[in-house]
Parts: sequence; C-alpha cells; structure tokens
Amino acid sequence: MAANAIPGKVRRGFPSGIASGPRIILRAALLAAAAFTAAPAFAQTNDPNLTQKQVDCLNRTTAAGAGCDKDGGAKNGEGTPGTAGGAVFLPALIVDLFPNPPVGAAPQTPAPSNGASSSNGSGNTPPPAPAPSGPVTVPQGLNLAEPPRAIAGDFVPDEVLVTVDGDAGVVQQIANSFGLQVRSQRQSRLLGSTLVRFGITDGRPVGVVLAQLAADGRTQRREPNHIYTLQQAAGIVNYAFDRIALDSKQASGENVRVAVIDTGIDDTNPALAGVIADQYDAMPNVPIEKRDHGTSVDGLIAGVGPLEGMAPGAKIYHARAFEGGKSTMDVILSALDWAAEQNVRIINMSFVGPKNDLLGTACRNARALGMVLVAAAGNNGPKAPYGYPAAFDGVIAVTATDAKDGLMPQANRGAYVFISAPGVEMVAPSGAGSDVVTGTSFAAAIVSGAIANLIHASPDRSADDIEKALAATAKDLGPKGRDNDFGYGLIDTKAAGAAK
Repeated sequence: MAANAIPGKVRRGFPSGIASGPRIILRAALLAAAAFTAAPAFAQTNDPNLTQKQVDCLNRTTAAGAGCDKDGGAKNGEGTPGTAGGAVFLPALIVDLFPNPPVGAAPQTPAPSNGASSSNGSGNTPPPAPAPSGPVTVPQGLNLAEPPRAIAGDFVPDEVLVTVDGDAGVVQQIANSFGLQVRSQRQSRLLGSTLVRFGITDGRPVGVVLAQLAADGRTQRREPNHIYTLQQAAGIVNYAFDRIALDSKQASGENVRVAVIDTGIDDTNPALAGVIADQYDAMPNVPIEKRDHGTSVDGLIAGVGPLEGMAPGAKIYHARAFEGGKSTMDVILSALDWAAEQNVRIINMSFVGPKNDLLGTACRNARALGMVLVAAAGNNGPKAPYGYPAAFDGVIAVTATDAKDGLMPQANRGAYVFISAPGVEMVAPSGAGSDVVTGTSFAAAIVSGAIANLIHASPDRSADDIEKALAATAKDLGPKGRDNDFGYGLIDTKAAGAAK
C-alpha cells in the first residue's frame, strides 16, 4: 500500500548501561516477554474498533497513565479488560494501487534499504552495513528497563529504529551490548541526531528489544520500524478547480517548491514536462516497478497540458519512498530529510500508518522550519484508528469529497481531520498516460496545489497564517462547525487567498 494500470479502465487502488545480574533476571525478562509473541507481522492482532485513547493507553502514551487501567486499557468502560497483555494491534490498512490480497495471505515486508541516494547520481549511497563476523548471541543479564509494550500498527518484525547520542563507535558499542546488528545509520537533520536501524537477529520481539534499549542513556528515542501505506481508493472529469474556487486560467504556483514523498514516477509523461525540479530515491536497492500513484499526485499538484494541475509552474521535488504500495519509517525519514534540505515550502505526504514518535518529531521540526505539511487522512473507514502523519499537530489532514461535496465512504473519521477537498473519481496523469483516481491521497494533492497558489500570491505568508486562513474560510459541510467527517469543510482557495 500489483496490477498494472490500464488506459481507459478504472484502477482499483486503493543498548553500555546494561544492568548485569544473575540469570534469574534474564528469566524474569523472558517471562515478561512471553506475552509478546515473536510471530511475524501477518500473525499480529488487528482490531480497528479501538478508540484512539485505547491505542494511546496500550502504547503508554497517555500522560502519567491518566485514564488507563493497570492492563493498559481505557477506564470507565472505554476498553476491554485484558487487551493489553502484549498483543500487537494493527489498523485496518488499505493497500493502495493493488488488489486486496487473498484472505489469509501474509502482508509483504518491504525489502530493507541501506541508506539512500539521489536518482540523478548526485548523491552518495552509503556502503551496506557489514554482516556480523560470527553468530550474534544475546548478552546474558539483560534487564528490561520497562515492560514490553504493545505496539500499534504494522512494522518490520526484526528491526528497531533508535536515535543515538554519539558517533559510529558508540552505535557499534550499543549493538554489541544488546546483541543487535547495525543495518544503517545516518545523521538526521530533522531529528537532530544519529538515526540507527538495528537488526534483531535472534528472534527477540521488537517490544522486548525496545524495552532493553531504554536502559541505555545513550539512546534517545526508540521506535518500531513502522510500515506505511499509500492512500488510493477504488475508483469522471477533474472537477476540483470549480469545487475549491480556483480559476484554472489564473491558477499558478510558479516557482513554489513542493516536495512529494511517494512512489516512483513516470517523468516522461507529458503532464510532468518541466515540472520535476529534482528527484531522490530513498530506497535505491529496491527496483522501481510502479509509478502510477506518484505520477498522479505530482500531476494533480502541478501538471501541465490537458491534465493541468492545481498549481502550474510549481516545482516538484520528488522523493521515491514507496514500492508495492508500502514503505518503512526509516525510508520515509530519509525522504523527509532530503525534502527539508531542498528549501521546499510544502511537503505532500499521501500515505498513512501508525503513530511513531520519530515521524512526529520530524514533522514538528519541519513545521518549525516554516514548511506546510499536507497529508492524507486515510482510506481505512469510519472506525479506523487515527492515520499518521495526518493526525500529528501541525499537519493538515485532508479527507476526500466527490463532485457533489459528499464524503468518500472509505475515508477515516476523527477530530484530526482538518479540511476536505475533491478526491473521488478524478482524471489524473498516471504511469500509463491517464487514469481515474480516488482517495485521500489525491485530495491531499489538491490541497497542496491550492496552498502553492496562496504562497505564489503571498510568498511571505507563514505556515501558521495559511492554516488559519484555510480553517476560517472553508465551506462548512456536515454538522455546523468543525466535525470529525469533513473537518472545517471544503477548501475555498479564493476566500483563503483574500483572508488576512
């Protein structure tokens, strides 16, 4: 989140602070981990009916455990007793661009990548992490700093992501202390520290390793390597200009820099002629097979010719970070860092996944640098958990509406939904020429294009000003005021441009 796009057809898209001690400590740690099964990703529990509060309780993110019972569930009848016994919960993910997998099929884990490089040859690809010279064994006496936690969302089952205060030597010391393999490491601009992807080679559950690493003060943040999915739904003229009050003859995002994090693209498509300013491949070791989704998103933002986008003249900085409809947290963070280095004004993120502190920090710091962050709210249905990065503060979460301003039935709902935009059955460029597309991915692209128009008209306008203007001028849909379905309502580009 694979069938080829067919012209004229509708695509279905959618570790040194180790506490040493007698073996009984290790036994206690292993017993504590027994509830956290080492099953692969496809055996994880999926309960889309959990409320966001329940998910936060399971992840121990609620402040001081407020409102959570001792088992990690929500109090006052909001949870089901016993649900936090180490189970791993997933949102019901939509696999975009590709048919739904057969019932019982195991989800595929993206191939791991070791660093990233620029597709135009200007970047440097770090050498692959060296394999251990011998068998990796778990050090004896490892003491859990905290209980293994339940992890919400799909993730790579044998990896963890850690930010480290130290150099490569410190990273290797941590790896040796905790029986881990250094698979990649790099300095992250947006995280402000060294981001390390550690491999777990002995079958320990991710939750146990995260708890063990918490004992080492040199590790700052520790997260699973979560998996994210593109947001395209099943899917007849582009009606977006009219619905968002944008005159197609006056629309312009000239020279506004927009970063798009998505699949690879077909840069030979006429709709993208002169549109792509630069490209970056955040997963260079994975062959590019699908280009439709990214091509459609770029085209809807700044396409030219018959399939003109919302902001012709805008310059797209495209980061390829998805294949097979999926990506991982380390790959997405690499793409975000690259985007931040390009001095872009807007970052479009048409994908959804679970809450991850590393992603939240990167988004928060990008916003502090003045970038406007736009993300798809998600296509996982009304009862789905919140979709991230859209649900992070400072990210404009976009839901999709149709030509009659009706909400796309598959759209996520929740207080995080910020604004609505056309995203149902729209014609857009694709790897095969053009196609009809549906999903919050494409609604997000429409909003990114609209914002590019606002920045073109007023280059000094801040991200905060733009967000406030969009909220104040949106056409109210659904219940009066902001609601969980439409957010503030349908984007009104003309009114937002005139707002002070």
